[in-house]
Amino acid sequence: MTDDKNNKETTLEKEKVGVYICYCGGNISDHVDVEIVRKKVKRIPGVVVARTNMFICSDSGQEMIIEDLNNGSIDRIVVASCSPSLHEMTFRGAVSRANMNPYLYEHANIREQVSWVHHGEAATDKATRLVAAAVAKAKLLKPLEPIQVKALQHATVIGGGVAGLRAAIDLSDRGFEVMLIEKSPFLGGQVAHLDQIAPFSEKAADLISSLSRLVLQDTSIKIHTRSMVEKFEGYIGNFKLGVKTYPQSVEDQEKLERFDVSDNKRGEFIPFVGVCPGPEPSDTEAFTVETSAIILATGFKSYTPRPGEYGYAEFEEVVTLPELIQVLAENETNGNLLKVNGREIRSVALIHCAGSRQIPGIHPEDESGNLNEYCSRTCCSATLQTANIIRKVYPGTRVFEFYRDIRTYGRGQEALYEQASRNKVVFLRFEAENLPKITRNGSSNDFPLRVKVRDVLTFGEEIEVPADLVVLATGMEPNNISELVEMMKLPVGADRFLLEVHPKLRPVELSLAGILLAGTCQAPMDIGETCNAASSAAVKVAALLARGQVELDPFIAEVDLEKCTGTGACVEACLYEGALNLVAIGADGQTVHRAQVNQALCTGCGACVAVCPDNAIDVNGWMLKQYEAMVDMIVSDEVTT
Repeated sequence: MTDDKNNKETTLEKEKVGVYICYCGGNISDHVDVEIVRKKVKRIPGVVVARTNMFICSDSGQEMIIEDLNNGSIDRIVVASCSPSLHEMTFRGAVSRANMNPYLYEHANIREQVSWVHHGEAATDKATRLVAAAVAKAKLLKPLEPIQVKALQHATVIGGGVAGLRAAIDLSDRGFEVMLIEKSPFLGGQVAHLDQIAPFSEKAADLISSLSRLVLQDTSIKIHTRSMVEKFEGYIGNFKLGVKTYPQSVEDQEKLERFDVSDNKRGEFIPFVGVCPGPEPSDTEAFTVETSAIILATGFKSYTPRPGEYGYAEFEEVVTLPELIQVLAENETNGNLLKVNGREIRSVALIHCAGSRQIPGIHPEDESGNLNEYCSRTCCSATLQTANIIRKVYPGTRVFEFYRDIRTYGRGQEALYEQASRNKVVFLRFEAENLPKITRNGSSNDFPLRVKVRDVLTFGEEIEVPADLVVLATGMEPNNISELVEMMKLPVGADRFLLEVHPKLRPVELSLAGILLAGTCQAPMDIGETCNAASSAAVKVAALLARGQVELDPFIAEVDLEKCTGTGACVEACLYEGALNLVAIGADGQTVHRAQVNQALCTGCGACVAVCPDNAIDVNGWMLKQYEAMVDMIVSDEVTT
């Protein structure tokens, strides 16, 4: 070890570092004098190239780096630009294309950490120090090789809605064995609770039936309904899931009996329930699944209004949009007036954003202290389509829409708004601080309810609308998967949906390698977006597993067995079960215990490094010597003078 250290120190002067500083189109250069940074960094020993570019991440910027590598000018790279979470993979790819080790590259964040928070001379000074620190680390970088992990050609999809079905089909089409795990007895998820799908009025039953048919006929896909994951361990390429299947509940049996489906036929669609995949075991069963990757397609639930919210659970004439959709689908006859529970509906009020776009201080929190501050995105189109159906099928029923904003963002959806206008749907716009108020109608007319609103479209005029029925367009909430979140250590956003690594660069990946997202467990989406996300997750899994092995970044702990004395402090501090263990080895004719790293499980967090009393453990890519060199450079005034 001593000889290696001395050799490293004597060769530092030979390493040639290239520094590339980005203007970021003004995002950086508006506050950081990029050229001054370049000139000062160029004076650092070991820096042989220092260049600037308007957009280093562009093709021309990458080609500039590749050219310097190919002609032998440099053998280490420092890029100073925006956050490495955006473009770290971009620049590693550029280095690889120059036939160089991609881990001989270091990144300095001078946008988020400098230009976005500092101005003037202070910004330039800080940027210079950060780039100089990156140079100090780059000099100590050593070539690393990705970790190779064998992978079964098998993936597991958790969730049997549209996203889960689509992901399973796409994985099977690419040659993988798939297990589909669904907690309910039915396939189809929330889409099975719809009738016509906005904006083109396709039948939800046709969509679910076609996807389910493909899954049920595919021998590469094994389906387990009424099943839940209760144990989880392992890593990408070698996950183990403990799954338990439960007997059919009384509630599920009632659903079947309601629609006269007594034989539970395989593949039969049950309206507002889903598709029966066939009989399952009648008793509780437990089994283990060995799989290489997991796609989470756990879906969403429709928001349930609080008692008293817009009169819900206070007045029987107040219902949710999903409830009305089911009524419309089950109505066997058309007529001049819509009928609900035998009552003729002359006037219906549709209220948008129930359970979406909630504002602190205006909307009360739920019992868990949550507010749904996001837009659920699909409600506007669903509400407009429902209004159009009512006006077309029941022309005598007047329709009023109360909204904050109309957000018909997808292909063909704006036409729903235009059609509603032509169908004489009356629109009234309210502001968040003046929500519509629903009260029992005390006037002489026989409408049971009245809706009072301050209408922005008529310059704040207070308007009262008599109503036989009030319908709340409820938004999306993530399903409660707290057990999976805890078990798998899944990241959750402030909105309680699962949180991807990056919305643009890694939109369906989680920070835990081998676990991906599909559909509305991640965010509110329409059906098209859900299917696209599911296909993206399937393609990502296929790319990861296609070669029969998986490559992982080598930024993991490494034990110096000559220094390790087997105290076990690192094992106790390790945050990931199984990533570090004490193993018995032979040394000088004796059996001793030493720390051993499971390369596939280690995340390189460094918790073990901090507690080792012998300094016998370090993290590749972020070694203590590298930290020390960076700190020395940051506090040095030589580089900034």
